[in-house]
Amino acid sequence: MTTLAERLNLIAWLHEATQAGARLDKACTVLGLSLRTFQRWQTPEAVAPDQRTLRKTAPSHALTTVERAAILGVVNSKTYAHLPPTQIVPRLADEGRYLGSESSFYRIMRAERLLGHRRSERPAQRRYKPDAICATRRNQVYSWDITYLPTTVLGQYFYLYLFLDLFTRKIVGWQIYEQECSKLASELIRDICHREGVEPGQVTLHSDNGGPMKGATMLATLQTLGVAPSFSRPSVSNDNPYSESLFKTLKYRPAHPVEPFPTVEAARKWAEDLVNWYNTEHRHSSIRYVTPAQRHAGEDGELLSARSAVYEDARARNPSRWSGGTRNWSPIQRVYLNPDDDKPTAKPSRKEMRNRKNVLLH
Repeated sequence: MTTLAERLNLIAWLHEATQAGARLDKACTVLGLSLRTFQRWQTPEAVAPDQRTLRKTAPSHALTTVERAAILGVVNSKTYAHLPPTQIVPRLADEGRYLGSESSFYRIMRAERLLGHRRSERPAQRRYKPDAICATRRNQVYSWDITYLPTTVLGQYFYLYLFLDLFTRKIVGWQIYEQECSKLASELIRDICHREGVEPGQVTLHSDNGGPMKGATMLATLQTLGVAPSFSRPSVSNDNPYSESLFKTLKYRPAHPVEPFPTVEAARKWAEDLVNWYNTEHRHSSIRYVTPAQRHAGEDGELLSARSAVYEDARARNPSRWSGGTRNWSPIQRVYLNPDDDKPTAKPSRKEMRNRKNVLLH
């Protein structure tokens, strides 16, 4: 903010420069001002004493030094040092503790330079989405895909098969093989349906257009099990976003090995620990930060209700820190695969184009 004394000095210098023959706009540029600012300063109000105060006051409900130290102690502790605030705060709430909101954690960590990106990532690309599929309970919509795992032999890979329940985000089945094969995938889905008690006509299985997904053995197995197949469009990975997001979560973890896997047994041991962490420890952001296993077992309702009570108690103790209601901890009731909200801007499918053409012709 320019003080009145500085403003009067600048005005005097500009008048002196123009009287000496300088162009006003050039003189303003030299002083770092815009011509519009100088014109505004010519009004009587601009040269009147500034009524604004330079004093800066802290909010009355700001965190105290002790509270800030407690938050820093938590985020730097061995238990939470590897987790972001979005994972820390719900876990503290599960322990019956409330130190502050995620934004408060981020603000304090930013001030202490404790934030930073883990790895470089390619910017997200816009893709068109297919028709929506809605899941309102577990074992209703599955998504699956295969990802490569490097081996010590250049050009050879192990293949991680992962099946995800969209409603609960639980990994319901996985396996690592030395090849991509429709037969192996069909054996895995048979095992999943048996363990989960899936009835014919109960599950829709979404995947991309890879060979194992559309192989004759896999399609025949799905028909036998009464599982409805659903496919992305070719070369559009975002048509299967849940599996893609899952692979990113798993591969960007600090525990992901830097070196390639020497044997398939080593890869399976790593995957077993990874799936156990994801299902039983990881608080998923899209299901109110409960674990997929808790949601799959139907325990999320009671857990979120207790978490809401913790927040209500925190607001009752410090009402000045809450401008409205507490955080929404109600369970997620519906999960959509490529929701219809995006359909108005989506590119018409080939089937839709054929239908439109038939209407025009007839």
